[in-house]
Amino acid sequence: MQEGHLHPISRAILDIRAIFAEIGFEVAIGPELETEHYNFDALNIPKEHPARDMQDTFWVKPLSARKLLRTHTSPVQIRYMEKKLAAGIMPPYRVIVPGKVFRNEATDATHEAQFFQVEGLYVDKNVSLAHLKGTLLYFFKKFFGDDVEVRFRPSFFPFTEPSAEVDMKWKGKWLEMAGSGLVHPNVLRAAGVPEGYTGFAFGCSIDRPVMLKYGVTDIRYFYNGDLRLVDQF
Repeated sequence: MQEGHLHPISRAILDIRAIFAEIGFEVAIGPELETEHYNFDALNIPKEHPARDMQDTFWVKPLSARKLLRTHTSPVQIRYMEKKLAAGIMPPYRVIVPGKVFRNEATDATHEAQFFQVEGLYVDKNVSLAHLKGTLLYFFKKFFGDDVEVRFRPSFFPFTEPSAEVDMKWKGKWLEMAGSGLVHPNVLRAAGVPEGYTGFAFGCSIDRPVMLKYGVTDIRYFYNGDLRLVDQF
């Protein structure tokens, strides 16, 4: 009988979980069918933000229910903090959220309507960008190797302030790999976190690092059910 194999995305999620477990992060999961509140409102994403438009989001009928297929795994961070606080557990919180997300966009070799992300959250007192940088550098070096180079560029995200894009140097070229920043105070308030706490958050595709690490040229190969891909792992 032929031995089965883990899908490369599943293998990557296990590797990512193990890496972050080494520095005290636990794993949280949540629903793929989300509410507008958790997907947008609680994350400080304004009503007029273009991410709410139909071309980016799969809204579920009836539209009056305001439910959607989640566009990121950040809603789980809010749910996680709410659950901890409801149980009387105060920060520090260290959590990663790997899972599938959905975007209403055209597919090609580097874009899919469904893909996997991992997002991370650390909340405590006096959290700084130095903590964020050290955490992400540790992850990229563990996943890709000690010689990897990482840089941070100023950016904007509604749920972090300040915000930064994270680039990684791969085969001589800088590639955008993640979004990150210090958690916006409005996000902590929405989750019920008391004043005096700060945090950082980041979000990174899982598919793209796997494509780079193993030389997969088309993201659609992960989702077409062809066992020839899986058998290579």
